[in-house]
Amino acid sequence: WVLSKQGVEKIANQTEKEVKVVGTIMGKDMIGKKCRVPVVDREVPVLPATFADPNVATGIVMSVPAHAPYDYIALKDLNSEIEPIVIISVDGYTVPAKEVVEKMGIKSQDEKEALEEATQAVYREEFHKGVLNENCGEYAGIKISEIKDSVKEKLIEEGKATIMREFSKRVVCRCGREVTIKIVPDQWFIKYSDEELTEKSKEHVSTMNIFPSDYKQELPKVLDWFGDRACIRQGSWLGTEFPFKKGWIIEPISDSTLYPAYYVVSKYVNEGKISPDEMSNEFFDYVFLGRGDANSEIWRQIRDDFLYWYPVDINLGGKEHKTVHFPVFIMNHVAIMEERHRPKGIFVNWWITQKSGEKISKSKGGAVPIPDAATRYGVDTMRLYYAHIGSPFVDIEWDGSNVENYKSRLARIWNMHEQIMGLKGGKEDAIDRWLEATFNDKVMDVINAMENYELRKAANVIFFDIYNAFQWYMKRGGKGAVAKKLMEDWIKMMCPFTPHIAEEMWEKMGKSGFVSVASFPEKREVDRDVLKGEELLMKTMEDIQEILNVTGMKASKIFVYTSPSWKWKVAEKATELAEENGLDMGTLMKDIMADEEVKKHSKHAPKFAQKAMKDAMRGIKF
Repeated sequence: WVLSKQGVEKIANQTEKEVKVVGTIMGKDMIGKKCRVPVVDREVPVLPATFADPNVATGIVMSVPAHAPYDYIALKDLNSEIEPIVIISVDGYTVPAKEVVEKMGIKSQDEKEALEEATQAVYREEFHKGVLNENCGEYAGIKISEIKDSVKEKLIEEGKATIMREFSKRVVCRCGREVTIKIVPDQWFIKYSDEELTEKSKEHVSTMNIFPSDYKQELPKVLDWFGDRACIRQGSWLGTEFPFKKGWIIEPISDSTLYPAYYVVSKYVNEGKISPDEMSNEFFDYVFLGRGDANSEIWRQIRDDFLYWYPVDINLGGKEHKTVHFPVFIMNHVAIMEERHRPKGIFVNWWITQKSGEKISKSKGGAVPIPDAATRYGVDTMRLYYAHIGSPFVDIEWDGSNVENYKSRLARIWNMHEQIMGLKGGKEDAIDRWLEATFNDKVMDVINAMENYELRKAANVIFFDIYNAFQWYMKRGGKGAVAKKLMEDWIKMMCPFTPHIAEEMWEKMGKSGFVSVASFPEKREVDRDVLKGEELLMKTMEDIQEILNVTGMKASKIFVYTSPSWKWKVAEKATELAEENGLDMGTLMKDIMADEEVKKHSKHAPKFAQKAMKDAMRGIKF
């Protein structure tokens, strides 16, 4: 083999055979030489590329410039006359990498973010739609999604390849050293490749609530290729000792997926109500599977707790768990638990990223200690920031300066609360009815958003739209007839997002207990006519202001002219007929001319009816 120094260390950790370095050669000395590609038995040149990283796998990259954007742009950087060879046919593409790179305007290997995006775009298209063409010999006509294992197995069988395992991204130990994969001799595995277990797990997935829906569609394929996993490790680790091999502990991914069941039992262990010695196979069979009889009252209590808490309604985790934690979570439960105690749901959340796009974590760097962030921004501020800036299925880029805006937003809401509490109340009038109708409408929006896990939409309505409604109410001279009652419900809706400020407001209103245990507002009727009336006023004021801004006038008086009532009758009749799918000029004229007031304007009514009919047919309602 020819590989980097780092590659030598990796492969030595992954084979039981001795790996011996027989010599060294500089990378530049290999440029211009040729090597032979296995399977197709074709000579290809050795070329330089700045993106080739000695820390990644072997440090040498097999170049496929027709299908890999990095390879294509490296070839362009060399001004080479080599023509990329297309080996995958994809509908809509001739040379996929070339076309995507040119479409995105990528000019250099230094444009790493753009190249990553281009690579994902090409690979996604090729994986789902690609078919190997005639350049691939015996493999021509096979889909890309079906070919990988066939080629790998043939190369290994013919002694032309060996397996080298590598992380998809750089992983750093908490000690600061880069992590590499090592094959541990005499290892124990859990047989996740078992066909019966795989099929049962796939069947169970079809019954689960999984968000996003795309992941539910992906999961059966993930389970299909999910192989056996090591279940024990050696070293100075925290964890449970493996009972069948002294000095080894259970690997976290193997048991962490059953933690919900473990938590039911651990409470009693930590309280000293049951000792580990009592927790025999018969104990677990009884508690988790209902087999046998209870050996004591404590056994019965633990069994009752398990029946109360199980099954798991939803498991929430980051997108990095899509191919690691979640498949094991499902398969472990399917393998061990009764069908009624298998998990009901999974919710995958995306990442908080750094400016570079890297996930913020202890292993990736960029993590801010929570106490510092809480002091600097406030816990409620951070909660609102996360909820509002991101969608559950989109990465959020951390921006400290933007967080300050949410701190200001909460300060404005606090001030609005103080203003509302200072109102003296009075007789309910039109603006009170508008505030109540608007608030009821927003409550429906929030409930619908929450039911669909649209936290961003819910946060926007609660902390921006409702605030704007109260602000308009104050501007219009509201006296507080209904505002204080609505403020109570507003605080209830804030609570899941910003619990601390919500509790402060709740107490200042003289309410007893905690708002966090108060019932969330329910859907209620919305008076649409009241909303339309105030909306007309708002739009009229906006139009007036726009005219003043454009003309630069300083008006001492403003006159507003409204349409006469007979025109409204014509427009409303046009809307009514349009909704009944019976709108035509003849029917409209017949109906409106039956009205005595409209009949008095028979000279102008036909022309206005034509205009009203056109508007109604375009969907405008009166």
